[in-house]
Amino acid sequence: MNKLIVISAPSGAGKTSIVQYLLKKLKNVSFSISACSRKKRSNEKQGIDYNFLSAEEFREKINQGAFLEWEEVYDGQYYGTLKSELERIWQEKKSVIFDLDVVGGINIKNQYPENCLSIFIMPPSLEELEKRLKNRGSESIESLNKRLKKAKLEILQSKEFDKVIINDEFDKACEEVKKEIEIFIG
Repeated sequence: MNKLIVISAPSGAGKTSIVQYLLKKLKNVSFSISACSRKKRSNEKQGIDYNFLSAEEFREKINQGAFLEWEEVYDGQYYGTLKSELERIWQEKKSVIFDLDVVGGINIKNQYPENCLSIFIMPPSLEELEKRLKNRGSESIESLNKRLKKAKLEILQSKEFDKVIINDEFDKACEEVKKEIEIFIG
């Protein structure tokens, strides 16, 4: 059976770091590289961190039906999962692991209710989340406030996930997520 593992969280809660840990520890999972239309950060690589598309290219792919799920997360900033990513990973006989925003995670869980494990990474507090976002050094005051406002709404949606794991101690959170995935994929 083709299985999917969704890791979702508010921006800054640690989902990407946890997914990177999982990819080193679990040999039977492969990362679904999301597509996005935002500007590439200096530490990111095309085709590794994201498939970076212009907003126009992204909208073209939406019209072609190329996405499993997509969302306009912020005005003019699209994120989504190309169907071709699932096909690529399932051909390798691996389970797909996603690093997605909350709406994208819920969308995939709803499409694959039996084959999908959805895990919500909860920040220990909104204050800690704000501190983590500030420490990134990539947020303006405006984008920080936008992300914190969105995080409050996303936390309310955590009950729609199969598991909620608090990322208070990074190593402990990683091990908890790993254990849940091992149980799920058997």
